[in-house]
Amino acid sequence: MPDLVLFQPDIPGNTGTLLRLAACMGVTLHIIEPAGFRLDEKAFRRAGMDYVEQAAMQKHLNWDGFEKWRKQEARRTVLLTTKATQGYTQFEFHKDDLIMLGRESSGAPDYVHEAVDDRLTIPMAGEARSLNMALTGAMVLGEAIRQVG
Repeated sequence: MPDLVLFQPDIPGNTGTLLRLAACMGVTLHIIEPAGFRLDEKAFRRAGMDYVEQAAMQKHLNWDGFEKWRKQEARRTVLLTTKATQGYTQFEFHKDDLIMLGRESSGAPDYVHEAVDDRLTIPMAGEARSLNMALTGAMVLGEAIRQVG
């Protein structure tokens, strides 16, 4: 099953929503630190993230640690970004893909864009800038799960 990856998330509520999604869908939520909030069980519970015990979560201390891990695991990283041109529904997902979301405040830096295997976007109407990170993760994970079964 594809996994979700959060690059240095800023907003605990979005992380909590995606943690709950990961628990319900049976996928792992990877968090690349540093985050904009504490990443301990007490902080998750305080933010109402009661799915922390049911979810599979893996923390990576920094980008370099994540990259080392993913290369050892030979997993493809797919970055969701407003800077891509390929829509997520036109992409063929693999069962072991890592679906990455950038920071809510600033997206993913250039070095992340350069390192990932693919970049996808959710086409939007008119002058809309972007969707909420948790909605984006849910939409794209849903499509990936639909494709890989």
